[in-house]
Amino acid sequence: MNQKIIIGVTDCSKFEIYSNWVLSFGENLEIIRLGYKFQNFDAIKKCNGIVLTGGEDVHPRFYNRSEYYEYCYEDDIDEERDKFEFRVLSYTEENQIPVLGICRGMQVGNVYFGGTLIPDIAAWGKFNHAKMPDQSDRYHEIIVNPSSWLNQIVNTDKGMVNSNHHQSTDKTGKGLIVSAISPDGVTEAMERLYPEGKSFLCFVQWHPERLKDQKSPFSKNLHEAFINAIKINL
Repeated sequence: MNQKIIIGVTDCSKFEIYSNWVLSFGENLEIIRLGYKFQNFDAIKKCNGIVLTGGEDVHPRFYNRSEYYEYCYEDDIDEERDKFEFRVLSYTEENQIPVLGICRGMQVGNVYFGGTLIPDIAAWGKFNHAKMPDQSDRYHEIIVNPSSWLNQIVNTDKGMVNSNHHQSTDKTGKGLIVSAISPDGVTEAMERLYPEGKSFLCFVQWHPERLKDQKSPFSKNLHEAFINAIKINL
C-alpha cells in the first residue's frame, strides 16, 4: 500500500511557495499548515515530517542577547511564532520526526539547540546577504564540507544558491555542526554533530523552494533526502 505522507509546514507569509515545493515532486503527499494563529499544534501528531519555513527575525531575548533588538526589523518579529516553533522542535526531537529548516527555520532551530544569532550580517562586517536592490534574490557560491552528511546528499563540494536574509547563525547550537558556509564565512547549512540513531535534521540558509534551477541538488536532492527519511520512519 502506498501510504500517504503528511508533512507539517509552518505558517508564514509565503506559505504557498513552500507548500507547492513540497508537493511538486510527484509523491503521495499531504500538507498541514501549522501555526499558532490556527491554534492547531495538536495537528503535529498527524505529521510524518516538518518543514520550518522562512520569515521573521527571531527575538534576541530567546538567545539571551536582548541588546541585539535594535538590529532586528521591529515590524518583522513575532514572539508567538518563535514560541510555537520551539514547541514544534521539542515535539520532533522527542518523537524522532524528520525536520527540514529553511532560512529562518535554520535560525530558530539553532536558537532552540542553544545557539545564538548575528542579528544583522552587514552590521557585523560581512557582505550583504539580503535581496538585490530590485528585490530579486541574491545568488552566491557556497562551500560544502566534504566530510559532511550534507555533502552526501548534494554530491558536490560547491554550488550556487540564492540568498535573502539579514540574520545568520553565530554560535552553533549544542549537538549541531556547520556543514556549509559562504565565501565570507556565513553559515549556510547545519546538521547533527552525532546523527547516529537520531532523526533527519537538516537546516539550510538558502531557499530551495525558489531556486531558479529546481533540478539543482541544493533543491531536488534535499527534497528527496527529506522524503526518503520520512519513508524509512513509516
